[in-house]
Amino acid sequence: MTSTKTLAAATMLNKVPAISIAFWIIKILSTTVGETGADYLAVHVGLGTALTGGLMVALLITALTMQLRSHRCIPWIYWLTVVLVSVVGTQITDALTDGLGVNLYASTVAFALGLATIFAVWYAIEGTLAIQTIVTRRRELFYWAAILLTFALGTAAGDLATEALGLGFGIGVIIFAGLIAIIGAAYYVGVSAVLAFWLAYILTRPLGASLGDLVSQGRTYGGLGLGTVYTSLLFLLAIGTLVAVQQVRATGHGPDAGKSA
Repeated sequence: MTSTKTLAAATMLNKVPAISIAFWIIKILSTTVGETGADYLAVHVGLGTALTGGLMVALLITALTMQLRSHRCIPWIYWLTVVLVSVVGTQITDALTDGLGVNLYASTVAFALGLATIFAVWYAIEGTLAIQTIVTRRRELFYWAAILLTFALGTAAGDLATEALGLGFGIGVIIFAGLIAIIGAAYYVGVSAVLAFWLAYILTRPLGASLGDLVSQGRTYGGLGLGTVYTSLLFLLAIGTLVAVQQVRATGHGPDAGKSA
């Protein structure tokens, strides 16, 4: 007989959306919004780094609380949390680099070690890092801690590549997209799905940031000159459309909708 505890855990199987093309598109776009949105609020709106950071952290705590309280995947809550994690992760790196003068090499190494530590503790306690097994509150907390650090690490690594090493936005997009394509190919020839997922997830952060900068920055700086306002609005519209489709499907297909493959 299936225990009550097992049934309760099973109701959380859908806390992470299915890993599909739409998942990766939304992830990359949310990363871009995190990059351009934080800059827009801090600089163009004039809120400043500190106020913008405090506001985003408060919104993230609210969204994360809703995410943790739900017992199934609710796409709009999940992706709202991801977007806010993207903004906060970006601000953590920017605060260290711009506010405290921490070298990008040092912050990249520090975030990589922090993420490795999260993964090591997560695996030691739970025995798996697979996102298809986010079936308890503790695993979900590990998951979101890892997500936050992937954004911070991706921001530091992306800035290191495109700014400190002088690769530029366009080349950055090509390099990070190429690395993700290599990981995808490795997955199809037998590399661990868990390893491939987390490597790709980390790299989508600098890819999205480079893409956002490429589209928003002026032509003088090697961008297309669309500006942070229009870039953010364009990408938010795309995210909203894709999430709305996921939300309709999740609502229409019942409790098993959105289960990770």
